[in-house]
Amino acid sequence: MADIRMASAQGRWILLTTVLGSSMVLLDSTVVNVALPRIGRDLDADLAVLQWTVNAYMLTLAGLILLGGSLGDRYGRRKVFVIGVVWFATASLLCGLAPNAGVLIAARALQGIGGALLTPGSLALIQASFHPDDRSRAVGLWSGFGGIGAAVGPFLGGWLVDGPGWRWVFLLNVPLAAVCVPVALRHVPESRDKLKHGRFDVLGAALGALALALVTYALIEAPGGSVLVAPAAVAGIVAGVAFVMVERRRPDPMMPPDIFASRQFTAVNLVTLCVYAALGGFFFLAALQLQVVSGWSALAAGTALLPTTVLMLLLSARSGELAEHIGPRIPLTVGPLLCAVGMLLMLRVGPDASYFADVLPAVLVLGFGLVTLVAPLTATVLASVDVGRAGLASGINNAAARAAGLVAVAALPLLTGMGPEAYRSATAFNDAFQQAMGWCAGLLAVGAVVAFATVRRPAPDCTHPECLRHGSVLAPPLEGEQAHKRLG
Repeated sequence: MADIRMASAQGRWILLTTVLGSSMVLLDSTVVNVALPRIGRDLDADLAVLQWTVNAYMLTLAGLILLGGSLGDRYGRRKVFVIGVVWFATASLLCGLAPNAGVLIAARALQGIGGALLTPGSLALIQASFHPDDRSRAVGLWSGFGGIGAAVGPFLGGWLVDGPGWRWVFLLNVPLAAVCVPVALRHVPESRDKLKHGRFDVLGAALGALALALVTYALIEAPGGSVLVAPAAVAGIVAGVAFVMVERRRPDPMMPPDIFASRQFTAVNLVTLCVYAALGGFFFLAALQLQVVSGWSALAAGTALLPTTVLMLLLSARSGELAEHIGPRIPLTVGPLLCAVGMLLMLRVGPDASYFADVLPAVLVLGFGLVTLVAPLTATVLASVDVGRAGLASGINNAAARAAGLVAVAALPLLTGMGPEAYRSATAFNDAFQQAMGWCAGLLAVGAVVAFATVRRPAPDCTHPECLRHGSVLAPPLEGEQAHKRLG
């Protein structure tokens, strides 16, 4: 393990490299929703294509992110990180040049694979490279700058969509990678975990991703009445059962079933599923609502949601400190309820919506809800397992959040009766959006009830998170395994 200091030139280069890499993923997760209406018009695509544009990426990212972290530990964190950046940039180039919807969706799935390789690696490189005395500060700067990237994303994406065009939302990743890769190869030391052994759980990862893919396909294609919907749904359930059976029998499973023996861990992941399903559905539909129904530009729609991320960046660390004093139960109950109120306030957003009267109150309440719950949720996940499993627990929680979001994006249009052409009609989309906000608020209320009934204060000597500031609204922060602190 290297002992590089933050004040050194190499330390600054490492921080730049990891921030650029993680920012590519954070930017992409926030800017694409803003571009969806323009993508649909330019490619003459129906709503299902817009759903797959979001979900193809989320599917491979959620399904492979645990495997990506293991590959870095075994074969070299820098090597896998660089491969992930190059892969992500190449897939982004394919997205930007896509001549039709099919190529775009396939390229988005490839993007998710690149994201699964580089996302765990960016944090692991920091933890493996910096001197222990500087590591917490480095992680704080990395998460803070990454959050700024997430905040800039909707604004930048809206500007690109209204200006040069939606393809530049993806092409932007290419110059970022062109800077990131040579800096990583020149200045970032290689590291690996020599204690890692055994086979990779490729079968488990494949079955998990297949189950998600088939269920997502069935939900998205159900409104069209395809004869393949029912077989896909059944096959998805079978693949899910097979995934559980494989994980129970493998000596080195990707997702060890015994980690769910902790009731606290299981309960917090149930809360995570409820919260991030609602958030995934909300951010997919809100960008469409503001453009299709309210008639806003892509830039205005992207900027409208910015306060949520800004509040998280400014206040998430303080929220974590408060939760340490009062315990996680109250924050994890109040936070989802505040988010639910924010989504119900979005019911006021319709034709000719006013930003200050209609949108801003909803976004602020939603932001305060996220501030209240995200840091305590991460801390409780880490505290509910043994110290040596903190990184695994965080990875499972992050993957669960992303999987919940992609299922929500697939299911909400079906539940609210959105037809394939719904986003082309302001009236039809507005009616469905009103119903969707009710579903999202209901999910958040269920999450609050689960938290209140099951979450308890962790032991004082438990593992604590290092990523105190967080800007992503679609998944909780991903914590590593190497540098968690014990108190006592």
